[in-house]
Amino acid sequence: MTAMVRAEGVHKSFGAAHILKGIDLEVAPREVFCLIGPSGSGKSTFLRCINHLEQINAGRLYVDGELVGYRQKGDKLYELKDSEVARKRRDIGMVFQRFNLFPHMTAIENVMEAPVQVRGEAKAVARARAERLLDRVGLADKAASYPSQLSGGQQQRVAIARALAMEPKLMLFDEPTSALDPELVGDVLDVMRGLAEEGMTMIVVTHEMGFAREVGDALVFMDDGVVVESGHPRDVLTNPRHERTKSFLSKVL
Repeated sequence: MTAMVRAEGVHKSFGAAHILKGIDLEVAPREVFCLIGPSGSGKSTFLRCINHLEQINAGRLYVDGELVGYRQKGDKLYELKDSEVARKRRDIGMVFQRFNLFPHMTAIENVMEAPVQVRGEAKAVARARAERLLDRVGLADKAASYPSQLSGGQQQRVAIARALAMEPKLMLFDEPTSALDPELVGDVLDVMRGLAEEGMTMIVVTHEMGFAREVGDALVFMDDGVVVESGHPRDVLTNPRHERTKSFLSKVL
């Protein structure tokens, strides 16, 4: 079976700052893969490399068997044109910490926008899907609301619906609950739990250890740009092998 995501020796630097120092990992189809670790450990940067929002400096990244951002000819890599990168990026949904909704559009217009503008889909088709997706995230009654009229949790659920509107085969979540008030976190995690039950492949950068333990199939602890420890979430969280993992978990559990 082809891994949905495969990283081989991935390095990323910003100037003199070496952020990713040789990341090797695999994410299987239908797997919920959780990334945990302290701020600055490279988790979000790695996520952004998967859909080529950031270019890697060395190594290889594959999504569903295809190189991300490049094509290989012989043993040389050639960067893809922006249009080709954008076309491949359609298969990858991303949900950010900040909701990044268009403030001048209603919830349903936000969800419809990409299928209409990027795929040239008929508005009626896009609207029907957007209605289904808003219902799926528990916001059917908020279709005509603008982002400013929604709570943070509601905005994040609209953002998830918007990412799903392109019918991706992979969903990336970059700390999707970290900007939310505590009482709003549960609704967002419930939507993500539902996606996991439906078999969506998900990579989740999270501080929600309960979610990682209950829903995750695999968990990686990253620190200082490297994978320190990986395994089944319950094993890593209850019986970490590395001192660095133990130290981190003692502060967050």
